[in-house]
Amino acid sequence: MKMMKAQVVEAPNKMVYKDIPVPEIGDDEVLVKVKLCGICGSDWSIFTGKYAAEKLPLITGHEFWGVVDKVGKNAVGLKVGDRVAADLCLTCGSCYFCRRGDGLLCQSFTQLGIHTNGGFAEYVAVPWKNCYLIPDEINDFDAAAIEALTTAIQASSRMGCSLGSSVVVIGAGLGILHASLAKLRGATPVIIIDGNPDRLEVAKKMNAADYYINFKETPDTVAEVFKLTNGIGADFVLEAVGSSKTYEQAFDMLRRGGKLQAFGICAGDDKAALSPFDFVLGEKKVSGSCAGIGNDWGIAINLLQYKRIDPTPMFSMVVPLAELEDALNEIQTNTKLMKVLVSPEATERKMF
Repeated sequence: MKMMKAQVVEAPNKMVYKDIPVPEIGDDEVLVKVKLCGICGSDWSIFTGKYAAEKLPLITGHEFWGVVDKVGKNAVGLKVGDRVAADLCLTCGSCYFCRRGDGLLCQSFTQLGIHTNGGFAEYVAVPWKNCYLIPDEINDFDAAAIEALTTAIQASSRMGCSLGSSVVVIGAGLGILHASLAKLRGATPVIIIDGNPDRLEVAKKMNAADYYINFKETPDTVAEVFKLTNGIGADFVLEAVGSSKTYEQAFDMLRRGGKLQAFGICAGDDKAALSPFDFVLGEKKVSGSCAGIGNDWGIAINLLQYKRIDPTPMFSMVVPLAELEDALNEIQTNTKLMKVLVSPEATERKMF
């Protein structure tokens, strides 16, 4: 039996780096040799038992890409050696929501690396239909940003900002990608709000916005947004932090008739106070978005291939797979770290 190295979360706060069998693939799957896998906040939540604890033991990691190592007999358009990224969303295709095209609401919805084994291992089994070819124009590191970009694309599509719309993004993590997409859509002005000067500097390097607000220097961010939008308020506000306080601020920043795009994930029991009066007489709107799915992957690949998005400034370091747990803990305390990538092939850390 062929073995591989993997990081297995066996119980909350217990991660074990060990040898396990390489996954056996079915006729409708491919075996992918993982090249890079980004660390997401959800990986920390699973590691600490705050999310999907009932799925443990589990190999986390969903922001991966790799090279096809083995192909199931029903796979079409894929061959050994192809560079691929994988849509992590696994849907049934037959429930009420799937039949109406709402796969993200599938009644048996699961995701690679969150509910089933993912990319913090040398190999991962993936449904062939979920694989997207990565063109040569996308370098290895940019390929590791595909999944994160799909989440922003889905949110951007649901937000639906149009030419000349004012857009505020609260949070300069993935929020940088949200703001970048708003600029690509022709939004003006685009405003990013965060309290971390290092992250705001990354946003500036990516030319993601027109205005950058540090809320530690400008505490009344609502007033500042109204000032920058000629006293009207923002057409759209996207919350990418996951805090009830910033959701309340986001709602207050909206103009009459404006739309709040909910993206940041709060704790399950968090509550935000939003005014029903403003919903009715102000005709404000709220919509949510939780992940990328389907052709979001094709769009992300196109944007990276043609350099409409350059994620390089967001990368902080690459660590060997053996150092995953150390990296997860370091991310919680080192405010300078943004996107950390994990490589099963690396033998030492690499800083960007």
